[in-house]
Amino acid sequence: MYGNESMKNVLVLAPHADDEILGCGATMAKHIRNGDNVYVAIMTNASVGAPELFNSTAVDLARAEAKAAHTLLGVKETVFFDLPAPQLEQYPQYKIATLINTLIKEKGIDILYIPHKGDLHLDHGVIYNAALVAARPVPGQSVTHIYSYETLSETEWGHPTPEAVFVPRFFNKVSDADFNQKIKAMGCFESQLKPFPNSRSIQAIEHLAGLRGCYVGARYAESFDVIRAIDE
Repeated sequence: MYGNESMKNVLVLAPHADDEILGCGATMAKHIRNGDNVYVAIMTNASVGAPELFNSTAVDLARAEAKAAHTLLGVKETVFFDLPAPQLEQYPQYKIATLINTLIKEKGIDILYIPHKGDLHLDHGVIYNAALVAARPVPGQSVTHIYSYETLSETEWGHPTPEAVFVPRFFNKVSDADFNQKIKAMGCFESQLKPFPNSRSIQAIEHLAGLRGCYVGARYAESFDVIRAIDE
């Protein structure tokens, strides 16, 4: 799937809790089933960035939901940072890149999943840019594959310009069992789910996975843009 078939260390960067499940929950389940180590970094704390909108109780709830979802999937470790959401574009990017780079080195990350740069929420683009800085292919860099994922309620509502459009180039076929794990994990986020036809609903997640699967002759798939793929 990614060149060398030995065990991989995988890092999923989520600007906010639940982005990681929406974007690549089934792919995470597949990695874990195949014996890979999956780490998740939730990058922001909304009660730090906008306490007038998000109190610490709401953030604690979302983080508890994330931990429950990750435990269900078998994530090796969840890391929570306290970068200020929703004003991440005002925070020094080099500090964000340093946090990510340190985590990459500590965990020996091989595969990196990051949000799409053109998403509606500016926090997503900031994490995308900082991740590319943190994972620059300099000598000694462990990251060989970088993929950006699509996040329902962000990617499809993104900026309607050619440079911001999500282009699916890599389709990861997932089994019914892996997709069901994604749905169960997303079910942990009771505070974030909305009723259909809101795009942040279980039915919308099922529809998107079915559509991406149809693109490649599968029942379910998750799609990604390929940012970098290095064959060792």
